[in-house]
Amino acid sequence: MMREVAWRLFASEYNDANLEVEGGGDRAPSYVVTPLGAKVNRIFVVGVITDVENVGSDMQPMWRARVSDPTGTFNVYAGQYQPEAAASLAKLKPPVFGAIVGKSRVYSPESGAVYTSIRPETIKEVDESVRDYWILEACRSLRKRLDAMGDAVKMDPLT
Repeated sequence: MMREVAWRLFASEYNDANLEVEGGGDRAPSYVVTPLGAKVNRIFVVGVITDVENVGSDMQPMWRARVSDPTGTFNVYAGQYQPEAAASLAKLKPPVFGAIVGKSRVYSPESGAVYTSIRPETIKEVDESVRDYWILEACRSLRKRLDAMGDAVKMDPLT
């Protein structure tokens, strides 16, 4: 089975997502659906990693990072099941530009509350030019979703 394309999304759109579509089966992917209709299983973000903290224990570390883009902040969590990503986070000295590819996650601790995060597959330190190019690509992706939403609004209502 091929990997799905990693979406380029700004933090504000991703964090506004409040719908999760779960796959039917043990290995079926789950998706986070954004307000503009992106059905996200994997996500690619580049921004400033502003904070890295071990929110687990010394015996079982769970690394949390905050990644800022021009619209908001992504929350990234890596633990024992993402050893390479966790090791990368442990070595970072914020603030740094970072690129992250990971799985989208939704957490609903109580009715009505929805929190999004990213479970990283890879994390790399990058430079400002990579971040700037990612912003351009995320804008292009956003424009396509906005255009599709505009087309949908113009459609005749179902009868």
